[in-house]
Amino acid sequence: MSPDDTFAFPQGTFRRQDESPDAHFYQQPRFVTHIDDAAIAAVTQLYREYFVPDSTLLDLMSSWVSHLPAEVPYRRVVGLGMNEKELRANPRLADYVVQDLNQQPALPFDDDTFDGAAICVSIDYLTQPVLVLRELARVLRTGAPLVITFSNRCFPSKAVAAWHALDDRGHVALVQQYLQAAGQWHPIELLDRSPAPRRSDPLFAVIGKVNKSEPRHTE
Repeated sequence: MSPDDTFAFPQGTFRRQDESPDAHFYQQPRFVTHIDDAAIAAVTQLYREYFVPDSTLLDLMSSWVSHLPAEVPYRRVVGLGMNEKELRANPRLADYVVQDLNQQPALPFDDDTFDGAAICVSIDYLTQPVLVLRELARVLRTGAPLVITFSNRCFPSKAVAAWHALDDRGHVALVQQYLQAAGQWHPIELLDRSPAPRRSDPLFAVIGKVNKSEPRHTE
């Protein structure tokens, strides 16, 4: 049994209600935020804790805001997302790439390019998350953190079937399983950073650090 067999996902795990091209869905820019202010503040605090000043960061599945702490200077922030107008409007990005990761999970960056990466409230839309996470391990430097944050909000038609089938705790376990299936992510932290009071949107995080001494799982 190969390492990936241990983490086999049932048939239909990544099916979606709307299987039309994602480029159509994201064609029009959405200059809105998808979680409330308290949850955004929790995301920003995580970035403050895990991303070192003067580092080079990748904001994966980015949009017009990156939620990075305003007071922290970074050497370079690169965004990869689906809508060019949103990416162009993001003041924190030094550069950006328009790419559909569900069509092309390979990242257009050299090995060991970044000191950290973020996926904010978007992991639920990936239909090939393990391949994307393997690519992230390749382009991040050893020891670099990946901060994956999510809430209980989504575009229902584009979230994968597994996301709909699980509750908040199940979402955390699923994202952990993605990282384990990809390999080279250790340690992995599971966090509940939901703001108080609970009237705010909940906020959960799964954080992995690149460990290139571990085997890279392949299919």
